[in-house]
Amino acid sequence: MVTIKDIARIAGVSPSTVSRVVSNHPRISLDTSRKVKKIMDELGYHPNVMAKSLVSKTTNTLAILLPRPAEELFQNFFFGELLRGILTQANRAGYDMLMTTATSEHDEIETVSRLVRGRRVDGVILISSRVNDPIVAFLVQQAFPFVLIGRSDSYPDALSVDNDNKQAAFDATQHLISQGHERIGFVSGPINLTVSGDRLSGYSSALEAAGLPVRPDWIVEGEFLQESGYRAMSLIMSLPERPTALVVIDDIVAFGVLRGLNELGYSVPDDISLVSFNNIALSELATPPISSIDIGTYQLGYIAAQTLVRAVNDEPSHQKQIIIPHRLMIRESSLMTTNKRG
Repeated sequence: MVTIKDIARIAGVSPSTVSRVVSNHPRISLDTSRKVKKIMDELGYHPNVMAKSLVSKTTNTLAILLPRPAEELFQNFFFGELLRGILTQANRAGYDMLMTTATSEHDEIETVSRLVRGRRVDGVILISSRVNDPIVAFLVQQAFPFVLIGRSDSYPDALSVDNDNKQAAFDATQHLISQGHERIGFVSGPINLTVSGDRLSGYSSALEAAGLPVRPDWIVEGEFLQESGYRAMSLIMSLPERPTALVVIDDIVAFGVLRGLNELGYSVPDDISLVSFNNIALSELATPPISSIDIGTYQLGYIAAQTLVRAVNDEPSHQKQIIIPHRLMIRESSLMTTNKRG
């Protein structure tokens, strides 16, 4: 059986250098790493991960806690792009990823507890943030490395990667106001998610700054699902006085909004305009193309993984809350037309 000593002898380096190459130690030069890995491949050597883990007390594995309900993950392109960023950086840093989810808050706590107390992973990425999230509280209590994609009011010092969602929603609403709209509604996600609350706050602030009303009957809460946007249109478009424009929490939800409006006989943007969030690839291909806030989804995931790897390696953090910039992509769905009907 090929051993580390065999690899070291052929490569002309010390066994400790080979061990460092195996563990992706940052102080090993790229040339040395390539040379050693080439010999390992030629000889068919595979590191004993379990033995390495026992010695180093690390697993070289990070966990991603998927949101509940998990169906959202597979129906929303946002999560796919987010995961792509996470996996790309984790792979480059030499970490495997373990993805897990649960059906209830209690099961979530149990799942994370097993991972943490059993030392099955070196760190955790939470890809959604809730108000008063018990998972965040547990990880803080355990002093276990984690990064939150989002933010936590309860634990402002927790490592997090997020957008300025209040400003992003303010910008989206302001764009609609600049198009001449005075009656603007909001199709929200679950209000227990911080992203929903922040975007609702930004929307409300933009209306108040313009002296426009914030009407509760024009605000509909739902899920991050196409069906949620579809159902919201039955409520909003049946109102005696309806909005002429909408800020929608997510592009996938906006697809449902378009479908619902079409079935009800309304046209976008002639009858009602809209702006949504995330700028997934399909938003540009919708009919009409959807104006959307690009939040840098891939970068959110990539930076979250990068931040967690640094925390796992006890590298000092100069910035605990990282904000990824956003930009509004203006397309046909939000542009005022001369045929506008109120």
